[in-house]
Amino acid sequence: MKKLKHYYHNHQQQQRKCIVPVITIASFLSLNFLLLFALRLTFPDSTLIFPFPLSTVLSPPSPFVESKLHPLPLPPPSPLPPVLAYLISASAGDAPALLRTLSALYHPRNRYILHLDRHSSPEERHLLATHLDRHPTFRHFRNVRLVSKANLVTYRGPTMVANTLHAAAIALSDTHHWDWFINLSASDYPLVTQDDLLHALSHLPRDLNFIDHTSDIGWKDHQRARPIIIDPGLYMTKKQDVFWITQRRSRPTAFKLFTGSAWMVLSRSFIDYCIWGWDNLPRTVLMYYTNFVSSPEGYFHTVICNAQEFKNTTVNSDLHFISWDNPPRQHPHYLSLDDMNRMVDSNAPFARKFHGDDPVLDKIDAELLSRGPGMVVPGGWCIGSRENGSDPCSVVGNTTVLRPGPGSERLQTLINSMMSDENFRPKQCA
Repeated sequence: MKKLKHYYHNHQQQQRKCIVPVITIASFLSLNFLLLFALRLTFPDSTLIFPFPLSTVLSPPSPFVESKLHPLPLPPPSPLPPVLAYLISASAGDAPALLRTLSALYHPRNRYILHLDRHSSPEERHLLATHLDRHPTFRHFRNVRLVSKANLVTYRGPTMVANTLHAAAIALSDTHHWDWFINLSASDYPLVTQDDLLHALSHLPRDLNFIDHTSDIGWKDHQRARPIIIDPGLYMTKKQDVFWITQRRSRPTAFKLFTGSAWMVLSRSFIDYCIWGWDNLPRTVLMYYTNFVSSPEGYFHTVICNAQEFKNTTVNSDLHFISWDNPPRQHPHYLSLDDMNRMVDSNAPFARKFHGDDPVLDKIDAELLSRGPGMVVPGGWCIGSRENGSDPCSVVGNTTVLRPGPGSERLQTLINSMMSDENFRPKQCA
């Protein structure tokens, strides 16, 4: 833990300057201003959601607006466990898998945003909404939200990035504070309890960003960076795959490209920067990645490593166990019982991909999560009886009480390795 005490010693601190978030390119409004519009609709009182005083923007005493605008300050350190904001995305037909992943990730202090692709049927969306509304725990804490105006999401196109930013904007509009934003899919599953995860994160600075990244893009230069693609999900009402145009482009010179995993754990301060973009870098990079193959594997990585105030907050890991081909293909292997030991030995808190009904999920529930069928994972907040298969979370205690188990020890081993002298600073935005 001594290394963490010196975390801020070399952390470059710069006063963040901002400009009014204005973008005039009409073709790109659906990727960014949709988010701001959603916030404005949800909270009419703009003083609650604007990161700077409106009076300063409308009538600045100086002709230079940047000197008068300031981002939201970071909250003071809290003795309470951190709060996580999850985005769990699912495609058509994946509602049961989404509900299972939600139950395995559930904690009453966290926030959950569920997105079911617009390609899914109205019946599937209705059944999902009905289940959420009738679930006694979800109804009691009201911390699970289903995106009503769903997006068409194509994994290889920018619509996945747009969907993530949409959910991030919804999370920022939440009146409850949270510390980290985590994007997952219905084919992800946890390998530790939320008590394990929250306990391990309690000892870390809350502006860290866990994002697997590298500037050595290798084969992706010619196969992803230089081709130009169009994602029909940006302007069509039915899902179609991306398509390529004949022209190719050179590498950008205004910023350096980074690539990595599409799954990440991002700090609230960095999410705030991506949504509001006070120096316009997030929007500039977003426009570039509109025509980029597999943009979820590059957008956030490029933004964070080109932003002076955030590039030293990165931890080079996606906190996932994933089994890839070598060289990796578009999608990883589906995990099964044969992978159980490797998953546990990885010390990672998450793994992917899983089929929704694979027996390995039952084994994870029984051996790692202590989760009964149809129940949420029990934690320190569950004080009910387990006798005769009863749900211990049917009786709620203090939600700030954590009861970490062996998963917390495994996760702490991983964190100690990631924060070591060999892995932390040398692997930041390199």
